[in-house]
Amino acid sequence: MAKLSANYEAVFILDATLGEEATAALVTKFKTLVEQNGTLTEVDEWGKRHLAYPINDKNEGYYVLMTFNSVPSFPLELDRIFRITDGVVRSMIVCKDE
Repeated sequence: MAKLSANYEAVFILDATLGEEATAALVTKFKTLVEQNGTLTEVDEWGKRHLAYPINDKNEGYYVLMTFNSVPSFPLELDRIFRITDGVVRSMIVCKDE
């Protein structure tokens, strides 16, 4: 039987060279997107951290962890949006139910 909803965690790293306003705007954009398509459980902003290895010649990134509940088709769309958004360095979405 197909799942109606599942719990997910999304971690994304924003470019640390973005200003505070641009960073806050991107975090708000993704929070709103999740709230429109599911239930946002928690948003944990870890802040600026040193990357384990350089990505696109950058050594720092702004880390954000979101926990949410949604239908199984939404994380694919969220991942697509992460990939096409300028300022997102890396992202990962994991299903916590499995």
